[in-house]
Amino acid sequence: MEQHGPQLPLATDALFAEMILFRVLESLPDEWPIWALPPQSIGLSPEHRGFPGTLSLSADLLIRLVVQVGEQLADQGAKRLVLFNAHGGQIGLLQAAARELAVRAPTMAVLPCFLWSGVAGLEDLIPCQELQNGLHAGLAETSLMLALAPELVGPERPCDGLRPAVPPPEGWSLEGAAPCAWFTADISSSGVVGDSRGANASIGQRLNAALMEHWSNQFRSLMISDWPPSAGARRVRRPSTEHP
Repeated sequence: MEQHGPQLPLATDALFAEMILFRVLESLPDEWPIWALPPQSIGLSPEHRGFPGTLSLSADLLIRLVVQVGEQLADQGAKRLVLFNAHGGQIGLLQAAARELAVRAPTMAVLPCFLWSGVAGLEDLIPCQELQNGLHAGLAETSLMLALAPELVGPERPCDGLRPAVPPPEGWSLEGAAPCAWFTADISSSGVVGDSRGANASIGQRLNAALMEHWSNQFRSLMISDWPPSAGARRVRRPSTEHP
């Protein structure tokens, strides 16, 4: 629940996660035991503070939320919990929450996923610079929303946040191998970090197809496998106390 420039809705990330996930689940066999929980629309978004409409919960509260809900699911017999996330600002948080939940509920596998990670073909649809630096409400998100819910997209097409007043030195960046904890207000006046000027529904439809293919394949492969093994199936190596 965060500002996505003047052209996209506050719930952009939650809407993407929900729309893609439900389309993927509809493509799977009806008899498979896989279900979706209601989306958690308010997440960790302090980087967008100061822009109207942004709401953010604290990191510790969100971790507790994931752990408490996850423990109840494990008690009810759930074998896997996929944290299907579309907000880049909480990737690390959900990885930490997944590890904590896995400790507390060892009979259930926990898989934190990010909507845009691992999707093949994005580089053929989005220019390299925009793919790397269009972090928020840029070409990809605006195009995808034009394809999925065009009535929610406003007329503006900002290009902003790509040239910070103090550019990072060689090897450092907002995201990537050596990132920083950045705030949108430090680099963007519109709330956009990227170039949305070329956004169109055609690009969005191809992005949607790539996302659908990727996540349909991911869930299919997961459902027909025994991976990850539950705690009872794991074999923990312990140092031997016997002499050879």
